[in-house]
Amino acid sequence: MVNSTQFSYFILSAYFNSGLLKYLVFMIILLLFVAIGFANFFLIVIICMNRSLHEPMYLFLCSLFVNELYGSAGLFPFLLVQIISDTHTVSASLCFLQIFCLYSYVSVEFCNLALMSYDRYLAICCPLQYNTRMTFNKVAVFTAVIWLYFFLKFLITLSLSIRLPLCGNIINSVYCHNYLVVKLTCPGTRVNKIFGLFAGTIAVLVPLIPILFSYMKILKVCFSGSKETRQKAVSTCTPHLVSLLNFSFGCCFETLHTRFDMTSVPSVLRIILSLYFLIIQPLFNPIMYGLRMSKIRKICKSLVY
Repeated sequence: MVNSTQFSYFILSAYFNSGLLKYLVFMIILLLFVAIGFANFFLIVIICMNRSLHEPMYLFLCSLFVNELYGSAGLFPFLLVQIISDTHTVSASLCFLQIFCLYSYVSVEFCNLALMSYDRYLAICCPLQYNTRMTFNKVAVFTAVIWLYFFLKFLITLSLSIRLPLCGNIINSVYCHNYLVVKLTCPGTRVNKIFGLFAGTIAVLVPLIPILFSYMKILKVCFSGSKETRQKAVSTCTPHLVSLLNFSFGCCFETLHTRFDMTSVPSVLRIILSLYFLIIQPLFNPIMYGLRMSKIRKICKSLVY
């Protein structure tokens, strides 16, 4: 018989004693948090205040930037407290709240990128039908559905995780992670693990299918179209593709890190790569889209000069 209990707190074991270096790390993380907050909020305001940007592509971008702020708020304050603290413990309620924020952020991010790929497919492959097939109302419905769906889905996931009987409370990470919490459960929780696997598969397949479909169609048009069509496709798809690949790389490493033995990788490198998609993506997106999207770039220049 395995003894189980409901722990009131978790221990984050991936932190290590860095002495005075922790103050430098604290300042770096704080500066990143401020930069991410400013860049994303600035672009949200620009899109909302300029009627010329009230088009589907920019509205999806606005949703993406809002999600970056949401995910950053779920990670950075927590990291800052843990870095400066000498005891790396977190209450169970705060841990599950962070899990909800970060997991919903990742899923909404992936679905936002899927909607943006479908939008690019319509703009490139069906330009004459674009305005009728991608209306403002459809954009609002698509955006609301992905936010509500993943919020409800992870509420169900968390309601199952919270009730799990645990045989330990040590999480080998620098932030709370649902899979690592589930790994702490005592034998006999197969239903939760099956649901988690099913929910994770759906969370990946739902956005992956439209992404693959959209880019297969775009590639087909590029290979069979004119030089002008190829240039248009490259200019409009490059920011999205780079953002998608950047996010996918971070997610893939985080999956490997939590599900397989990575002890051969130095601990500092594991920590950096596990935080990669939660830090670089919110910082990278506003820079990439701000520089690559000509309308946004022109408005930014007019504000500066």
